[in-house]
Amino acid sequence: MPSIKSLILQGEGVMLDFKKTITNTEKIAKSLVAFANNKGGKLLIGVADDGSIKGVKSEEEEKYMILTSAHQFCKPAIEPYFEEIYVDDKLVLVVNIPESDTKPHYALDDQKKWWAYIRIDDKSVLASRIIVEVLKQEYKNDGVLISYSENEKKLLEYLEQNEKITLKEFSKLLRSSYRKAQKVLVNLILTNVIKSHTSEKEEYFTAVR
Repeated sequence: MPSIKSLILQGEGVMLDFKKTITNTEKIAKSLVAFANNKGGKLLIGVADDGSIKGVKSEEEEKYMILTSAHQFCKPAIEPYFEEIYVDDKLVLVVNIPESDTKPHYALDDQKKWWAYIRIDDKSVLASRIIVEVLKQEYKNDGVLISYSENEKKLLEYLEQNEKITLKEFSKLLRSSYRKAQKVLVNLILTNVIKSHTSEKEEYFTAVR
């Protein structure tokens, strides 16, 4: 593992999150779930957002909060493992969350609702229905066989002419229900023909070049 200092220099990202301290088990569940649904990741506890090392006062307390969150606020439960590393006499607690093979994981919010999250850049973002379907099927699929029907062809022809498409635009193009359009999109994401992008405003899809 690269040294903590070099990790911190990389800054927060898809596989790295800084927390000065854990104050809220529900909030931390969001990060744990997003990492497990993605490619895994590390939480550095005792590090501020700007990368300055504050250190952890009581690692037992932090561990207790994280394990409570991982077991009670994440569904299925997540099993993080910990490393304790001293940097300039300050203790940084490293929480490792492996990529899960029981995706999708959901986090419980303060309204007692379960939501799936994924990691995009340095944020844990709510996963769309399409992404939840992709996560469900990623491990079930022993190679999805795609037979290009008219629907797939229409989508790929559209993406040759246009940069991107949304679910709404695609269902209009097919003159079909969202559900049917969604199924085509999920299959094409799973076979790496298109990819999904989530911005603040919308989710859209582009061809994999």
